[in-house]
Amino acid sequence: MEEQARLEGFELTEQGVGGTSDGNFAADAGTPTLDGLGPVGDGAHASHEHIVIDAIPGRIAVMLRMFLTLS
Repeated sequence: MEEQARLEGFELTEQGVGGTSDGNFAADAGTPTLDGLGPVGDGAHASHEHIVIDAIPGRIAVMLRMFLTLS
């Protein structure tokens, strides 16, 4: 996965943040979990919530590369 992101100019990093995700259950069980591939932005559920429109094509390209390498 890291290589696919690198080909699109991204670096995948590990990061802990607040909030909830179904991925928490998988990670808690010890399963490697990839989460956080949604849009780039800030202010989730706040009046200043926004996404960075120009970042959307790059995110889609990374996900497409990842999907195409799954077997």
